[in-house]
Amino acid sequence: MTNGALSAAKPRRIVTVDDLRLAERCARGRIVLIDDDAEIVDALVALFDLEGYACETYSSALSYLHMRTFNSPQFPGPNCVLCDVKMPKLDGLELQRRLAELDDTPLLLMSGASGAVEAVNAFRAGALDFLIKPIETEMLLAAVAKALSTSTERQHLRERHSVLAKRITSLTRRERDVISCVARGEINRDIAEQLGIALRTVKLYRQRGMEKLGVSTVADLARLADEGGL
Repeated sequence: MTNGALSAAKPRRIVTVDDLRLAERCARGRIVLIDDDAEIVDALVALFDLEGYACETYSSALSYLHMRTFNSPQFPGPNCVLCDVKMPKLDGLELQRRLAELDDTPLLLMSGASGAVEAVNAFRAGALDFLIKPIETEMLLAAVAKALSTSTERQHLRERHSVLAKRITSLTRRERDVISCVARGEINRDIAEQLGIALRTVKLYRQRGMEKLGVSTVADLARLADEGGL
């Protein structure tokens, strides 16, 4: 088990056999476990190890945030944070607030002495689940599986948005003008008149723009334009 921060840094390279094993575990899921109870940490690490997950442990939320500042390369894969609410100096709810400012990593909170108000506040702030100690093994693993699945979905969405942003950036100003009009349902002749260019020029910009965006129909273009803010 190796401590480290979750980040959007470039992927870590596989160099040794241990790296390969860790990369395989990360591909299944990486869990950041934050708790100052050593016995609970040991028990959960053993459980996650049996399930084939990679697990990083921190005794405080502050130490985890400190490690995040290094932006260390990580092996790719879904990830989530599992944090105890009652922590010294920086509790789980404050960590949740700070993490929300950094990224969308799924957060699971757990506590043995929290009330309904804390749980409600956690859910309202975006926590994926609020687990009450002692936690049943099946319930915990189900919550972790859901968090990792959510992480995968969010990563795919970020990748899609990144690709889309690059494609939109590749458009020339005129191509973007024409494509925006097409996405709104305007016909070529009206676009030519509106932009003060020849009809054949509109057709050329339309063709080039749709090729750059990777779409072949107006319906697909309209959906993409809505998603990308064209």
